[in-house]
Amino acid sequence: MFAKIPFLVPILFPKQLWAVANTDKKIYLTFDDGPIPEVTEWVLELLALYQIKATFFCIGDNIRKHPNIFKKVIHAGHQIGNHTDHHVNGWKTETSIYIEEVVQCTKKIEKHTKVSQHLFRPPYGKIKASQAKILLQKKYKIVMWTVLSKDYDAKTSPEQCLQNVVKHTRSGSIILFHDSWKASGNLKFALPKAIEYLLKEGYQFELL
Repeated sequence: MFAKIPFLVPILFPKQLWAVANTDKKIYLTFDDGPIPEVTEWVLELLALYQIKATFFCIGDNIRKHPNIFKKVIHAGHQIGNHTDHHVNGWKTETSIYIEEVVQCTKKIEKHTKVSQHLFRPPYGKIKASQAKILLQKKYKIVMWTVLSKDYDAKTSPEQCLQNVVKHTRSGSIILFHDSWKASGNLKFALPKAIEYLLKEGYQFELL
């Protein structure tokens, strides 16, 4: 998967959010797959250190398993998004089942937030047109990404993970990391260095 989304992709899928157009050096830091013990908490501590807010696309079953960590994300003032109940691949899942996965994750989110949540990111970025159509009708905003750190990829070195972010980030970029055990090695190397670099370059971290 590309570290930077090819320019034709957003044109082919215009109803999905790939970037947030601006010229003010505003960027959008996002995390997928949490909440996870230790890893999500490490991310929260780092973001607090730099006084940065981010968007966490959470798996419903992880919210069920780790409600106290999920509450920490909320109490820190971060934005919450839906990443399905069990991290399902839309291309391999029947549409009605996929929609139910989203609905069940929303229920777990709203149990703790008491606020309607309509940000959604498809796991693996894979979603059928039929699934996207229904979610859009239900007023979900389907959020993709501009810059992929590839922190989850064992073939990506920590330094390459960092370079994937610093080389490709521009005003409006949606940056994707993962608060998961699989990604934690690359994440812990690249995220603090990426944040420091981007802040020095004058970027502002915003919520979606």
